[in-house]
This record gives sequence, structure tokens and C-alpha cells, in this order.
Amino acid sequence: MATLDNSVIAHIDINGERYEIVVDPDLAYQYRTGQKKELNNVLTVEEVFKSFRNGERHTSSSLQKAFGTTDVFSIADRILKKGELSLTTEQKRKLLADKKKQIVAILMRECIDPRTGAPHTQMRLEQAIEESGVHIDGMKDAHEQLEEVIKALRPIIPLKFERVKIAAKIPPSFAQKIYGMLKGYGIQKEEWASDGSLIVVIEMPAGVQGEFYDRLNKATGGSAETRIIK
Repeated sequence: MATLDNSVIAHIDINGERYEIVVDPDLAYQYRTGQKKELNNVLTVEEVFKSFRNGERHTSSSLQKAFGTTDVFSIADRILKKGELSLTTEQKRKLLADKKKQIVAILMRECIDPRTGAPHTQMRLEQAIEESGVHIDGMKDAHEQLEEVIKALRPIIPLKFERVKIAAKIPPSFAQKIYGMLKGYGIQKEEWASDGSLIVVIEMPAGVQGEFYDRLNKATGGSAETRIIK
């Protein structure tokens, strides 16, 4: 557990009031990013403060009004997940790098290059993000930042959101085995034929279809039949 000397403050503001907790910087970061599931050892002081520096604590009635509970761990969970956390320079760097990777992964999955009909490569998207200078917030959800990122990227690389519908017929010997995989891509319609084969219609982002065909061919030894539905 961190000592008070190397602890940091996490806080949240609710209705003009500030609520602070004192935390171990590494464990708090791990909890916020989902690497750590429990709050044990995260709090250096098991109290909620108006101002830790001034030694001002919140009353039970104030906590109840703001959070609907006086339990310090329930309150800490909300502050760490929704509030502001002071991070080290290295933590900020890693968080930003991870967020960029998440955004690039979404773009590779959801978008295509309209000139080729294929997804942009990871390297090209990363280069375009750097070239655009778009601000990415390491603490903000990746999907919430997509609109701003795409707006910044479009003058540099062409991007098009597109979805495709694929009909697939799976031979009886593979149908049951790969049903779970097919369901993971989003089955819209399915029909089991009298011979045990499976016919499905799946809608997916255009950027995923290459991965889908690869997995389907490997799982069925190339025996599945597919076609694009216009």
C-alpha cells in the first residue's frame, strides 16, 4: 500500500461539491482501467474528504445525498470510474497509447477505403492520426471520440462506414460446431435444412468480412458456400 507521501488524490464534483479520496496511484490506475477488480489496498485513507489538504471530511448526510450511500468503497468505485484521477506521466502515456490502439481497432473494423473496398492498415491509420494532430483523451471512451477523430482523418485518408450482408450455407458436419462462431458475428436469419446443413444471413461491418471468410474457411475446410446479399 502507498504511504501518504506517494499517494495521489482522485475526486469528483457533484452539485458544486468536491469529493476527494486518497489512493495508491498504481493500484488506482489498475482499478480504473479494469486490470484490478477489487478495491483492496487502493485507498490509502478510508475516508471521503471535502479537502484532504485541509483535513476537511464530508458528513454522512452529505455522502448519502450525493451518492445514495455512505459506504466509502461504493463511493470510491464511482469516483475512480467517473471522476478525475491524478496520473503519473508514464501512466498518462500508456493510457493514451492504449486509447489510440482501441480507436484504430474500431476504424479497421468499421471502416473501409472506398477506393479499394478494403480496410486501411493499422500502420496507415496510426500515421494518419499522428499527421492530423487530433486530440485523443486517454480517459475518455474510444467510441465517444470517433466522430472527432474521423472528421480529422478524412482530409488525409478516405473513410467510409459500410456494412455487408453475407449469406452462408454450412455443411451438416460443421453446422453445430461453428454455430457459436457465426452467432458472434450477428446472425439475422437462420434456417436448418432437412439434411442438417445450416443457412444463415449475417450482417457485419465491411472491414470484418476478410476475417470472417478466413475463419469460416478454416473451420469448414473451405466447404462453406457464401455470397453477398445486395
